[in-house]
Amino acid sequence: MAGAAKPSIPRWLWILCFIAVSIAVVVLEPVVTDESGAAEQPGVATGGNPTAALASLAALPVRAADPQDGYSRDLFGPAWTDNVSVGFGRNGCDTRNDILKRDLVDISLEPATKECTVRTGTLRDAYTNLEIFFRRGSDTSTAVQIDHIVALSDAWKKGARYLDDQERRNLANDPRNLQAVDGRTNQAKGDSDASSWLPPNPGYHCDYVARQVEVKVEYRLWVTPAEHAAMSRVLASC
Repeated sequence: MAGAAKPSIPRWLWILCFIAVSIAVVVLEPVVTDESGAAEQPGVATGGNPTAALASLAALPVRAADPQDGYSRDLFGPAWTDNVSVGFGRNGCDTRNDILKRDLVDISLEPATKECTVRTGTLRDAYTNLEIFFRRGSDTSTAVQIDHIVALSDAWKKGARYLDDQERRNLANDPRNLQAVDGRTNQAKGDSDASSWLPPNPGYHCDYVARQVEVKVEYRLWVTPAEHAAMSRVLASC
């Protein structure tokens, strides 16, 4: 009928539709997952894929290490700087505490540190398969240290000297290249590569070497013949 008023939609129905659409957006929003289906988080150390790592290793350049001349830790930026473009970068916390928060369980945080500084926690150490209690303090913090999976001085001899400043800062603070570990074991490793040092826990050899390969590929580093042979042996046995 001309001029007849159109029926209005009740307000409660508009609200119900809005809620339904909001729920659908949340449910259907894509989540980035790894191959196992687990949701990925920035900087999570997921371990390596030995089969993929073996293929990647085959593509890495093999050559003798350069001399260590010119190496300085300062060339990789201030220790644990947040000024990086890798996982956890520019989140307001230093890299050491980011890794402690990632790798420790049952943590407590120092008050008034913007939830950055780890006060206590427990490390289930992948290198030794031991459980280590961490307490922040001048006499206790060294019980848990942050290892560079590919040591910086080793990286320097195998291509890192040719990276720019930002890339070297990234390498030194990339969560893929960092692991909270037993302090004494970290000291024993020094700057060794896979040809002269592997974690005491044999169950972690595959992941450890796969992560080294991942880092070397990412930062265009090379491996020595002895290192290549050692990595190949480990990955072929996984």
